[in-house]
Amino acid sequence: MEAATMAWTAAVVGVGLVYWFVWVMGAAEVKGKRAVDLKMGSITRDKVQDKYTQYWSFFRRPKETATTAAAAEKVPDFVDTFYNLVTDIYEWGWGQSFHFSPSLPGRSHREATRVHEERVVDLLGAKPAHRLLDVGCGVGGPMRAIAGYSGSNVVGITINDYQVNRARAHNRKAGLDSRCEVVCGNFLSMPFPDASFDGAYSIEATCHAPRLQDVYGEVFRVLKPGGLYVSYEWVTTSLYRAEDPDHVDCIQGIERGDALPGLRRQDEIASIAKEVGFEVLKEQDLALPPALPWWTRLKMGRIAYWRNSLLVRVLTMLRIAPKGVSEVHEMLFETAQHLTKGGETGIFTPMHLVLLRKPAAATEAAK
Repeated sequence: MEAATMAWTAAVVGVGLVYWFVWVMGAAEVKGKRAVDLKMGSITRDKVQDKYTQYWSFFRRPKETATTAAAAEKVPDFVDTFYNLVTDIYEWGWGQSFHFSPSLPGRSHREATRVHEERVVDLLGAKPAHRLLDVGCGVGGPMRAIAGYSGSNVVGITINDYQVNRARAHNRKAGLDSRCEVVCGNFLSMPFPDASFDGAYSIEATCHAPRLQDVYGEVFRVLKPGGLYVSYEWVTTSLYRAEDPDHVDCIQGIERGDALPGLRRQDEIASIAKEVGFEVLKEQDLALPPALPWWTRLKMGRIAYWRNSLLVRVLTMLRIAPKGVSEVHEMLFETAQHLTKGGETGIFTPMHLVLLRKPAAATEAAK
């Protein structure tokens, strides 16, 4: 009897641990995905491994991916593939806002994220009557925060159709679908009329563009004269040394694991903005002191990465998750290590802020 009792007790405890491990700890930060619901976007289960292999082959040497016009043309398709592969994992392990933010004393990561997003509203001076553009909106975490804080109407564009559907579902749940619209499209060639937005912003999104001039030029086109544009850019800083193998390995690791056709230098951003016709009103690296480290969340999440990695492997073995998910998760874990090193050494920042204005008398000749 004692042996039977112990066996039943062990079974109950085991079931309880599995429930806690998968359904409780396996949930995203803000009612997002659970581990048992992981998909790979619009990629069918039998194609996940192949798509991952194709992605990894293309971005193996990041700065070589956009050296020719033919290669640059392929970048959007592989960025789309990347977000098919990672969107559910991001939601599951990170939340609905796919970006970093400076840590705030005594505040949660969720609160720090909200403050980072609301800064955009303050910089744009956004009001309820305004129509804003979210350039590279993901599943719409920032869009909803900005619409809620400003009262503005927000239109988001993402290249990934799966993200469009996720964003629309989140918008409905938040009761913001009347003020948040999501469009599937390429921000290098946006399906919007000229001068159709009062303001625009991009949060860690334009780094996917082979040429920043192209996406900035499109934002310039769709902004009304006098309209403001805020962007948080991923860049290498003045501390980066191209002759340092450790620096190169770190930056290439970030590029490979985030579908980037080569990070730009911090000192290039303002000149590119001016080249397409913008006035540069403000430029600031939000990662510099007194800001607290933005990479703290990555370091604190290493136990979660280990837990999630184990869970993904188990779900793959049970054929609940498609084959290839483990490889994608491992890629993201390695990328997190490179991001952390980039932050600790100061050679990389994901939050170089630029506040730009389209001149009131702007013409298309300025493009």
